[in-house]
Amino acid sequence: MEVKIGVQNAARELSVDTDVEPDTVLATLNEALKDDSLFTLTDSKGHTVAVPADKVAYLYFNADTGRKVGFGLTSS
Repeated sequence: MEVKIGVQNAARELSVDTDVEPDTVLATLNEALKDDSLFTLTDSKGHTVAVPADKVAYLYFNADTGRKVGFGLTSS
């Protein structure tokens, strides 16, 4: 699943491809907000992104559905 992280006062969003479920990502952000600490998210290749939790503007979750090939659907 792709998670896009909007950061306050940043022109571009961060994009992280991760295997973590959306509920877990939200729980991690909520915990970081309570502790006034960094929000960290590790991608599927083991790279970690860290953002101050209070600077996270939004999270956008995009489930991987695969790439569509061809011009239309075939019916069988």
